[in-house]
Amino acid sequence: MIIIDENLPELETSQLRDWGIRVRVVGVEVARLGIKDDQIIPLLHRLRGATFFTLDEDFFDRRLCHARYCLVWLDMAAKLSALQIRRFLKHPSLDTEAKRIGKVVRVRPTGIEFYEVGARTSGSVAWQDE
Repeated sequence: MIIIDENLPELETSQLRDWGIRVRVVGVEVARLGIKDDQIIPLLHRLRGATFFTLDEDFFDRRLCHARYCLVWLDMAAKLSALQIRRFLKHPSLDTEAKRIGKVVRVRPTGIEFYEVGARTSGSVAWQDE
């Protein structure tokens, strides 16, 4: 399940849907409008296999790693978010739920950095040539 934070522009969410990416938006299809950041993690604990995309850097925290979800901080301008979400979801290292779960990720146009459940150090992967 792909969940998009309510802080991503509606235009970006529409673009993802136009590409055939099934997303659910916080405050629309998931939870209530205006849900606080500290309520997102308990929500993700109740949802199995969710990947949550946000523009909020507070979610890039090693302590938030959990085996039930993936957190992705889009460290970029909001207008680039749809393109980078699609790119992230197609990356061979992250293209399935099983490969993403348990990670807290930082996505930048230059690459991907992550923390993972059970790992002592952070990891990174480069973007694949497209």
